[in-house]
Amino acid sequence: MTEAKALKVRLTFSIILVGVCLLMAAVVTDYWAVLSPKVEKYNATCEIAHFGLWRLCTKRIYVSSSDEKSCGPINLPGEQNCSYFRHFNPGESSEIFEVTTQKEYSISAAAISIFSIGFMIMGTIFILLSFRKKKDYLLRPAALFYAFAGLCIIVSVEVMRQSVKRMIDSEETVWIEYYYSWSFACACTSFVLLFICGIALLLISLPRMPQNPWESCMDAEPEH
Repeated sequence: MTEAKALKVRLTFSIILVGVCLLMAAVVTDYWAVLSPKVEKYNATCEIAHFGLWRLCTKRIYVSSSDEKSCGPINLPGEQNCSYFRHFNPGESSEIFEVTTQKEYSISAAAISIFSIGFMIMGTIFILLSFRKKKDYLLRPAALFYAFAGLCIIVSVEVMRQSVKRMIDSEETVWIEYYYSWSFACACTSFVLLFICGIALLLISLPRMPQNPWESCMDAEPEH
């Protein structure tokens, strides 16, 4: 590997590491979406919810102004209670979520995110082996693993988005407003970084193509 090519690989891997950190932050945190009910009583408390792939948190917030049509914002002080979804931990109580969304959506989004983490780990193992053993051809499977990790997390994002949409549209739900929070933004950003940099790493790792008619692939620099 030439010095210029090695520099490109290290730069691309540095950006991939940012995507990896954002992916892990998105998967383990509970701020994918924030749901707010309609405020019917003033000078009383309302219950706002935020959730991620594994856990639901509710927060009781005091509403004092009649100008407020919905509960929130989420950063206001209040009593917070978090519990894992019942299908992940049968001992926990999360009736509020079980009533307002489909269990299949939550399980699907969580399962796809696990695949994303698996691809990410495999990509990291291959690229570290490439650096240590000086085997450039290992960069190609590493690049594909990172691209697959990005694709999996964006599928998980879309499943979660559909879940929130069905909650809001359902007549059984009390929620009237929602917005996606910073965990959702981390997941989307990680998709962009992992997928684009995965493709870039794949292109960088390919052997140099012939630039003149009299050259052949055999003239490319040998891979170690």
